[in-house]
Amino acid sequence: MIHRATQTQVILLLGPPGVGKGSQALLIKEKMEISHISTGELLRDNIKRGTPLGKRFKSYIDAGQLAPDELIFDLLFNRIDKEDCRKGFILDGFPRTILQAEELQKHLTEEHALIALSLELPDSEIIQRLTKRLTCKQCQAPYHLLYSPPKSGGICDLCSGELMQRSDDVEEIVKKRIQVYHEKTAPLIGFYKSAGLLLSIDANRPKGAVLAEILQAVGD
Repeated sequence: MIHRATQTQVILLLGPPGVGKGSQALLIKEKMEISHISTGELLRDNIKRGTPLGKRFKSYIDAGQLAPDELIFDLLFNRIDKEDCRKGFILDGFPRTILQAEELQKHLTEEHALIALSLELPDSEIIQRLTKRLTCKQCQAPYHLLYSPPKSGGICDLCSGELMQRSDDVEEIVKKRIQVYHEKTAPLIGFYKSAGLLLSIDANRPKGAVLAEILQAVGD
């Protein structure tokens, strides 16, 4: 165990696409009763509600530009300072760079107990997981040709809708996504490891086994 929660548990989920970060985040949220914060969802919500930050983000998007890190920091830090994050929170999609990790460290206080969980999976398994995923066009139910196939060909078991593959789940694009992860995001693993805040977890196991190790690590 690296770090037990004191007052506010901060959980960072690191790992390549397809490793199961989203699924584990939902399970952790339910078990620990803490907030799950997705920077992507935060951004879309602020734009939809027309908040001052949302309007600033939209101006960059409309101009075809990336929003500066400073706006991301404002958006995220405003969120994690809210009352429902007092017990703890899971960060999904942040940080993505060393700079963002350093800014997060500056914002946290001694009351925060941070642990970075690196969910690890061989590239070959990631490719198999992602390229064999299917989703119902109608009800969005997820399927997998190996692990949870539909009962009848390309038809949804729930609503009989047509099943489709995401455009970014074709093998060529999946390999590029993995390469980008190794180049851009993987250095975060070294950052948190050198700070003594990293726990590596074998994600090539059932979800329940991965969750059990996570809960043990955070002392829940």
